[in-house]
Amino acid sequence: MEKYKIEKNSVQETLIIPLYGRRLCSQRFPELYQDTTAAMLIEEVECDFSRLERHSNSLMHTFGALEVAMRQNDLAWEVRNYLKVHPKAAVINLGCGLDNTGRICDNGHCSIWNIDLPEVIEIRDRLLPAGEREKNLAFDLKNPSWMEAVCTDPAEGAVLFASGVFYYFTTEAVKSLTIDIAKRFPGGRLVFDAAGQAAVRLMLKTWVKQAGIRDVGAYFSVKNAKQELEPWSQLFLVSSRGYMLGYQSLHAPAVRPIHRLLAKMADELMHLQIVRIDFAEYIYD
Repeated sequence: MEKYKIEKNSVQETLIIPLYGRRLCSQRFPELYQDTTAAMLIEEVECDFSRLERHSNSLMHTFGALEVAMRQNDLAWEVRNYLKVHPKAAVINLGCGLDNTGRICDNGHCSIWNIDLPEVIEIRDRLLPAGEREKNLAFDLKNPSWMEAVCTDPAEGAVLFASGVFYYFTTEAVKSLTIDIAKRFPGGRLVFDAAGQAAVRLMLKTWVKQAGIRDVGAYFSVKNAKQELEPWSQLFLVSSRGYMLGYQSLHAPAVRPIHRLLAKMADELMHLQIVRIDFAEYIYD
């Protein structure tokens, strides 16, 4: 099959960074993380990986790959945790890119909805066409019409997650979106990764700029999720965990002491975290 060509400086190119990171982590830390889909997709796209490969053996890029993998593990944990109580829930991947977390968490009863920009869904439909009980929807997340396109039974619940997405939104845009989601999916749960300002700046410098992608801005950052986000709405119950050490141990043979030290610093000093917002079951006037 002819490889799918990724154009330079395109929205589609931003999909390659986390994809490459997930494959790199699968190679370096197989005891902690395996993503066979990432390895498969890397082989199916035509893209210049030279900038990423030049740095792949560096400490910070290896640790960055570990960050990507732990984030996906954490989000999957939260999705599965919700599905234990709501087995027929809608699993909604916001800004899905080429992420396969919905299928990884599939319990055989839930529905899976992958939402992203039209140019992203174009490549997803080619490389990851929707499977059983799954739909790929082309929408801008800032346009609330995507919520009506997701067909759900409120009694079954909904768990929504966003991986590496909200950094590129303004704080006001995240606030508006999360409140709209809470109203549309009462009793649901939203989980996403967040970080402090310094970490967001470092993320762009390390991954995005060195990948040769330009014109990407970062806006949304969080230090204390409960204190900062819960006042946004009486519909919110907010909690958070560090996403390097908050869900699982990093005691695997390939993980060096320096990686564990960096993980501790990332969670405690850079405020890398998984934010969980549980929504009230009823809308209050």
